[in-house]
Amino acid sequence: MLERQQVDHVARLARLELSDSEADTMAVELSKILDHIEAIRALDLEGVQPTSHVVDLVNALRADVPQRSLTPQQALAQAPEPTDAGFGVPSPGQGAE
Repeated sequence: MLERQQVDHVARLARLELSDSEADTMAVELSKILDHIEAIRALDLEGVQPTSHVVDLVNALRADVPQRSLTPQQALAQAPEPTDAGFGVPSPGQGAE
């Protein structure tokens, strides 16, 4: 179990201001985290390759194939306030009442 002095030190490094009850809670929670890390360290991982994913992924994205997209007129067809340059939106400050 972490001592209160250690929790206060970590809180000071993190620039956190903890109440007494928060520091007591953090001592218990941080101790559990450190115990879990120790349990992981005890595992025999000899021969286990580092991975970024649990399962092998081979390009989970679709192929990037060029295709036709909407024309500007089609894209703006249902816009409530289209402009020559695109979608019309209220200026900041207008209608903020």
